[in-house]
Amino acid sequence: MRSLWMLLLTFGLVLTAPAFAQSDQSIKAEVEKIAAAHAENFNKQNAAGIVALYVQGATVVNAAGVQTVAEDNYKNAFKAGFNHQEVTVIQASSIAPDVAIGHGEFTNTGQGQSGALKVHGRWTAVYVRENGVLKVRLLTAVPIPEQK
Repeated sequence: MRSLWMLLLTFGLVLTAPAFAQSDQSIKAEVEKIAAAHAENFNKQNAAGIVALYVQGATVVNAAGVQTVAEDNYKNAFKAGFNHQEVTVIQASSIAPDVAIGHGEFTNTGQGQSGALKVHGRWTAVYVRENGVLKVRLLTAVPIPEQK
């Protein structure tokens, strides 16, 4: 009887593996759309557009600490002189029906009072579906120190 259960479990995993792979491809496409919208809104200095990509009460963890996502966070970056962002998605995967994770790299550039600004780093995010739309629940962004 135990062998029958093991056979059914193995057969079930083999049948569902391609579905998960396809699901991860569609999840990556959704995450890439979110990343593109984030960069587009950043480049337009549209803080409200960026915040709309997050669920209510979302958290950002970065060099400044742990913060609840707010328009002021992005407005302060714009005031400091940052005005351009590029975001790449390296990988994204579904971990439950309405939950996904992703990671990639970002570069923020601009012109501050003391000269050119540039921060390049890596990010990870947890996404959840809210009213059928995938949104960011937790974002961690870590700068990569420049090599000298």
